Amino acid sequence: MIDLRELAAQLRVDSIRCTTAAGSGHPTSSMSAADLMAVLMTKYLRYDWSNPHKPQNDRLIFSKGHACPLLYAMLKAAGAIEDKELLSLRKFGSRLQGHPNPRVLPYVDVATGSLGQGLPIGVGMALCGKYLDKLPYRIWVLLGDSEMAEGSIWEAFDKASYYKLNNLIGILDMNRLGQRGETALGWNSAAYAVRARAFGWHAIEIDGHNFEAIDRAYAEALNQKEQPTCIIAKTEKGHGFSQIANKDGWHGRALPPDMEKAALQELGGVRHLVVSTPKPEEKQPAPLPPPRPLKLPTYEVGQKEATRKAYGDALVALGAARGDVVALDGEVSNSTYADEFKKAYPERFFEMFIAEQQLVSAAVGLSVLGKRPFASSFACFFTRAYDQIRMAAISNATIHLSGSHAGVSIGEDGPSQMGLEDLAMMRAVCDSTVLYPCDANQTAQLVGQMIDCKGISWLRTTREKTPIIYSPSEKFPLGGSKIVKQSTQDKVAVVAAGITVHEALKAYETLKGEGIAIRVLDAYSIKPIDQAALVQAAKDTGGKIVVVEDHRIEGGLGDAVLEAYAAAGALPRVVKLGVREMPGSGTPAELLAAAGIDAGHIVKAVKALL
Repeated sequence: MIDLRELAAQLRVDSIRCTTAAGSGHPTSSMSAADLMAVLMTKYLRYDWSNPHKPQNDRLIFSKGHACPLLYAMLKAAGAIEDKELLSLRKFGSRLQGHPNPRVLPYVDVATGSLGQGLPIGVGMALCGKYLDKLPYRIWVLLGDSEMAEGSIWEAFDKASYYKLNNLIGILDMNRLGQRGETALGWNSAAYAVRARAFGWHAIEIDGHNFEAIDRAYAEALNQKEQPTCIIAKTEKGHGFSQIANKDGWHGRALPPDMEKAALQELGGVRHLVVSTPKPEEKQPAPLPPPRPLKLPTYEVGQKEATRKAYGDALVALGAARGDVVALDGEVSNSTYADEFKKAYPERFFEMFIAEQQLVSAAVGLSVLGKRPFASSFACFFTRAYDQIRMAAISNATIHLSGSHAGVSIGEDGPSQMGLEDLAMMRAVCDSTVLYPCDANQTAQLVGQMIDCKGISWLRTTREKTPIIYSPSEKFPLGGSKIVKQSTQDKVAVVAAGITVHEALKAYETLKGEGIAIRVLDAYSIKPIDQAALVQAAKDTGGKIVVVEDHRIEGGLGDAVLEAYAAAGALPRVVKLGVREMPGSGTPAELLAAAGIDAGHIVKAVKALL
C-alpha cells in the first residue's frame, strides 16, 4: 500500500522542481493542497489514465488553476507524463502551460486560472452525470480560499443545492494567504461552513494535513444523497518547507535554486513513485434517443414573426432530431422562447435563473462531457458572463449562445435592457461564429447550422416581429450573405443585418421612387463575414458603401465590414450608421430614428455619398 506521506512529499517536491526550472509559477499554492490530492488520487478518484475522456471517469477540476504544478505532479505520479515533461512547465510549446489548458492536455477538462469558474463548470458536469448520463461519476473541484470572494462561486453553490448535486464535492484549500496577504476570512473555517450550509450544502471542517481526517471527509461526502459537499480544509501555504510555510510574500514565486536545494532536502529528496488510482465503474451512459431527420420550422413569406420565436421553434426541432441537445436559460425563457424546448423536453432543460455566469459555465460543463448546449438570455445580460465566454474558448468548449432583445429596437424598456455591445464582444472571442438573422426562416436555418459549429457560436435575435422575406427553401451558409436587392445601375451598396435589413428595404423603395438604385446586402454572417460579396458590391457601386446596424458604432457590423475591406486591400468609401448616443425609452420606430439608423437616415446617407 502506498505511503501517503511519501506521495504527498513527492507532490510537493515536484511542484517545487518544475516551478524552479521554469523560473516562475505557484509552488506554495500547490504545496498546501498536496495532502488533499494524495488521498484523493490513491483512494477516491476513479479514473482511467489510459482513456482520459472515458465517460465513466470521475472528473477533477483545479478551480484554483494557478496550483497546476500540483496537478502536473499528480500526472507524473499516475504515470501519465514523464519527469522530463514535468520539468518543461511553462516552456514555449509545452503541454504544461502556466494554467491548465485542455486544448493541449487531455487530462484537463476545462481551462482555469480566471478564478471562480471551476465550481460553476463543475455544476454543469454534475448535472450531466446525474440527470443525463445517469452515471455514478463524481466531480471533484479543488477551490482556493481567495476565489471564495467571487460571486460566480456562490451562483454555483446556489444552483448545485437547487439541483441536489450530491455528485459534486468542493475541496476548499483554506491556506489563509492570497496574492497580497491574508484572505477575507483567513482560517475562519466556521464562517465558510455557515455560508456553505446556508446555501444548502453539506459542510465538513478538517485539518487539511491530517490524512485520516481527509479520508473520513471524502467518505462522508460520498454518503450524501441529496446535497453537494464542501470540505473546508485548513492548510498552510508552502507546507512542508519551513522557510516559507505560512509566510506572506511567496505567492506566485518560484524558489531560487539554493532554496530549492534546501526544500528538497527538508522534504526528503526527489522521488519517482507511480501510484494506481481506482478504476471507474463500467456502467454505460443512459442511451440517447435515436437521431431523426431535422425538420426545421417554416414560416410564410409576407407574414411577420420575431426571430427570437423562430429560435425557440428551431431549438425544439433540434431537440427532436438529436438527443444530445440540451437547453439552458436565465429565467427569461418566455422571452427568449427557450421555454418551447422546456415544454417539449423538460428532462433536457436546465433553468439557471438570473445567474448568467452560472448559465455559461453550466453550458461549458455539459459541453465537455459530450452534450450540445444552447444557452439563452437577453443579449445585454451576457456581458456579465464575458469572462466565462472567453474562458470557454480557451477550454476549447463548443457552446451555442442566443442573445435576444438586441438593439434600440426593443423599444420602451430603455437602455438597461438593450444589447448594444454584444457583436463587438462576441467578435473578439477566439474562433467564434457570430450570426444575426433578419427573419424567421433565416433564423431557423442558422440555428440548424449552429449545431455543427465548433467553439463559441452567437445568435443575435430581435424582440419585434419582422416581415418574413425569405422562403423556407432559401439557404444561408455560414460565412455567406444575401443580396436582397440589386441591379446593374446600383449607385450605393447598403450593408445591413437583422432589424436594419428591413429599414434598408424601406430606404430602397424610397430611393427607387426617386430614380436612385441601391444594392441591399444582408450580412447575416458577421463572423465569418462574406468578404467576396462585399468586395464585389464595392466594385459594382464605384466604392460607395453604407453600413447600418442596431448596435454601438464601435466594434460591430461596420467594423467587421471595414476589416474585410482592409484584408482584401480594397479602399471603398464606407459610411457607418450605428448607435452613437445613449438611447432612452420610446417606440421602436422613435428609437431607430433617434439613433440615426432608420430608413430615413439611410436615404440621407446614400444621397450624401452621391
